[in-house]
Amino acid sequence: MEIKTLILGAGAAGLFAAAHAGPGVVVIDHADRPGEKIRISGGGRCNFTNRDLTPANFISENRHFAKSALARYTPADFIALLDAVGISWHEKTLGQLFCDGKATQIVSLLTDMIARNKADLWLQTQIDDVSHDGQRFRLRLTRAGKPMVVTAQNLVVATGGKSIPKMGATGIAYQIAAQFGLRVTDTRAGLVPFAFSNDQFTPLAGVARYVVAHASRGPAFAEALLFTHRGLSGPAMLQISSYWRDGETIDIDLLAGSDLTSALQAARHTDPRKQAVTLLGQHLPGRLVEHLSGVFDVSGTIAQWSDQRIGTLVHILRNWRLSPTGTEGYRTAEVTLGGVATDGLSSQTMEAKSVPGLYFIGEAVDVTGWLGGFNFQWAWASGHAAATAIAQG
Repeated sequence: MEIKTLILGAGAAGLFAAAHAGPGVVVIDHADRPGEKIRISGGGRCNFTNRDLTPANFISENRHFAKSALARYTPADFIALLDAVGISWHEKTLGQLFCDGKATQIVSLLTDMIARNKADLWLQTQIDDVSHDGQRFRLRLTRAGKPMVVTAQNLVVATGGKSIPKMGATGIAYQIAAQFGLRVTDTRAGLVPFAFSNDQFTPLAGVARYVVAHASRGPAFAEALLFTHRGLSGPAMLQISSYWRDGETIDIDLLAGSDLTSALQAARHTDPRKQAVTLLGQHLPGRLVEHLSGVFDVSGTIAQWSDQRIGTLVHILRNWRLSPTGTEGYRTAEVTLGGVATDGLSSQTMEAKSVPGLYFIGEAVDVTGWLGGFNFQWAWASGHAAATAIAQG
């Protein structure tokens, strides 16, 4: 069977590319349903883009690579698409946009778009082998248990990375890239909770706190921290996990801008007999204060505390340094960092420079966004770039 354009992967990038690549498109996926990561994203409401997007919100070996695609298909373009079909949405914090209804609205939008483009969607289809005969790509597939061979003029790899393997993630994109001579950068779990030894934070599980956090490299993030039975999660931790490496420390400002110094100094005059630990409980969650009291001395009444002692405590709380034993890995990671190296791809079209007709889009590429809708926008933008090139070719 001969196909003009075969797209591997019915996720965000693959479906969006299929909707814009012109006639003769087939999308394949191993899953029973398309867009499974879309369906579970954003608590079931899909954080589909970020209004405040800039290239600085992406991590890549080449920090300039994503600029072209992102500039040619913007958050405003995707918002206009939703508005045109009546999908209502709202903005949360930090420019994050979510559907008012269920994330399945986005999946339905994309499948409707590919249907209008007369593209075919083959689910429950496994990839057994990929090759090139000098003129066409040749793939051996197993569809609904039956083997078949297809050839394609264009092959678009949109199979994502290794994150959330229970949904079938395999990293096959990297195997295909290596097979055709493209370099693949080191990959690791990104946007993932931290793990700590000895269950040290188990008593704090469920406690949340707005913090400013950063790893030893990368920017600081002012967002929520959540203690879990295994360690630390929440948006702030997921964000800095993408910049963290094994063996490094992380720093957390537990006060996040609040003026504890002035509050404690004032309390020496207004409530001199109050215990310092009680006053701390007015500024930090009680269970967190209890945990910290086992780490450093917060005993005595506030009248007994000198300016120096208050200053030392505030410094510690603003610079709480921890050493994670690792992360929870791909099992719970929202994305895979690294991937198909951008030096082998055109930033205009996402086509492999050395293999005409071979494209890599979405999470498979070494472009990873921050938490907050940035990775979906990369899926839309990179898929649109490849599809536009194919449709015009």
